[in-house]
Amino acid sequence: MVDVGTWLRERISRRSILTASLAAAGGTAIAARNTLGQAAPQASHDMTAMASADAMPRHMNAHGAMVTVGAVDNSANGFDPTAILTDWERGTVSVLPDGRTLRTFAITAQDKTLEIAPGVSFPAWTYNGRVPGPALRAKEGERIRVVFQNDGSHPHSMHFHGIHAARMDGIPGAGLVDPGGEFVYEFDARPFGCHLYHCHALPLKRHIHKGMYGAFVVDPDPDRHPDQEQIARSRLLDTPENARWQELVMVMNGFDTNFDEENEFYAANTIAHAYAKTPIRIVRSKPVRIYLINVLEFDLINSFHLHGNFFDYFDQGTTLAPTLKTVDLIMQCQGQRGILEFTYAEHEPGLYMFHAHQSEFTELGWMGMFDVIEALA
Repeated sequence: MVDVGTWLRERISRRSILTASLAAAGGTAIAARNTLGQAAPQASHDMTAMASADAMPRHMNAHGAMVTVGAVDNSANGFDPTAILTDWERGTVSVLPDGRTLRTFAITAQDKTLEIAPGVSFPAWTYNGRVPGPALRAKEGERIRVVFQNDGSHPHSMHFHGIHAARMDGIPGAGLVDPGGEFVYEFDARPFGCHLYHCHALPLKRHIHKGMYGAFVVDPDPDRHPDQEQIARSRLLDTPENARWQELVMVMNGFDTNFDEENEFYAANTIAHAYAKTPIRIVRSKPVRIYLINVLEFDLINSFHLHGNFFDYFDQGTTLAPTLKTVDLIMQCQGQRGILEFTYAEHEPGLYMFHAHQSEFTELGWMGMFDVIEALA
């Protein structure tokens, strides 16, 4: 016999409670609007009338007004999710005796409370005070040196997805740093592609979920790829070919705010619905390249779906030819990443949605809009 009470309790999740809270917030907003004399439209199939009567901006209402209510204080957090999209950390550059470039990064682990949704605080563990950590970018073949200082309250490390010696792996016994300690990771930047780094201290799921991860992008060296030199140059930062592209980095993540190993909020670059409330400006004539990384904990799969368009996908970013052509949806497990390339050149200007294709993720924060325009003012 099944105990009905137990059966019901197991199915009333914190997510459903949160969804109900969002719906209640929406009802409160409607009531307030009516109080102000902006009456809601009568039931009708006239969508134009409904849209014009709705006080919410169109991009906020695009998913049925299922967005968090209010604004996050980006200045208090110390980072802006819009700025994170294009904020590449290049480090400092010097020349080795053999003539190669040495690129040095300084990374510090810090405990920091972040606002991840309006009015919702999260006690994060961070790299350089932000989640995701700095988006490190280098060129294939360069020597990478990462000076890692642990100012946090727990042992931490930096494990890089790439090719390196065992003693540089960032695992216990090979680069794990106690509070107050320091370690220098050093290796060559290879292979080219869209990679990531994260803490590999135990318990691993806690250190990743708390915010210790970031993008690590290695641009291809065109000289090493003479048969695809132009394509390689288009991915190499600071070249004229690369300047044609609008490049963005998106790290898909989530937050378990009550530590029951079930996420209450989902996002790209940490702040729930950030790009729904502040759409990402895209110039119609310039192609788009997204470095997409999934570090979501507690859910097996994450995804990215593009509305009104299709893209080419480069799994792991380690090829110069697409691994998938003309798709509008890809899935990634934790740690998986890739490069998306697409264009709006044949589209009319307007707001185009993107989001995870798990509806729950979308409603709990992982949804945004591209604002396609003719040109920047």
